[in-house]
Amino acid sequence: MDALKLFQEYMGTGLIVLWFLVSLLYLWLTEKRKYIRVMFLYVPLVLLLVFFNPLVAKIVSQMADGEIYYRILWLLPVTPVIAFGTVQLCGKLAGRKRYVGITLAIVLFTISGSLIYRNPNFQKAENAYHVPQSVVDICDTIEVPGREVMAAFPGELLQYVRQYSNVICMPYGRDIMVSKWTVQNDLYDVMEQEVIDAQELAELAREEACAYVILSEDKKLVGKMQDQEFEEFGRMHGYVIYKDSTVDLYYFMKE
Repeated sequence: MDALKLFQEYMGTGLIVLWFLVSLLYLWLTEKRKYIRVMFLYVPLVLLLVFFNPLVAKIVSQMADGEIYYRILWLLPVTPVIAFGTVQLCGKLAGRKRYVGITLAIVLFTISGSLIYRNPNFQKAENAYHVPQSVVDICDTIEVPGREVMAAFPGELLQYVRQYSNVICMPYGRDIMVSKWTVQNDLYDVMEQEVIDAQELAELAREEACAYVILSEDKKLVGKMQDQEFEEFGRMHGYVIYKDSTVDLYYFMKE
């Protein structure tokens, strides 16, 4: 497990981490209060020593993957340390120097990151749930009152489904996208193919007890889902909803 490589991925543009390290140095030289030093100096330094400890990395790598080890860095109080250090420094400045310091801090903070919407996995909120409206409408369409429903979703929707509904179940989750080497699912692999064999998709969906399969309209199918007894249940937001016609989701309500 390469701890340095994981840390480089964590750094992003690098400016925030650089600012964090400078803040640590400043507080180390100027802060005398013991409880402040414990929270904003000793805790992050111990975490960094643990993270870069080869013995710890070896032990963790035997039990988990890099994705788990990476999360040690989430414990670093980066924002509190930067905020406290900046306030402490600007508070010691007088007159115009204080305003210059505050302005410079705001500018540095602004250019230290990148626009989150450049990431294809994030988009501006379309509703109060802060998930794509396509997820809301699809989940509402396939939901069955009084029971859970298993459905296979394409990768781009996985992280949003659980945020919106607790009754729409999936045979695989977001972890399959970030830990492909340790989490695998044949149905997901087929769902993500550019050209999908309808018969294979239907068979795998039934093995996973999926009553619904949601596919992008752009996906090319070899064969028809209807020939595999999956009816077209609806179309919306560029997606096709297929339902297994051999499954009666309302059987218990007819008794």
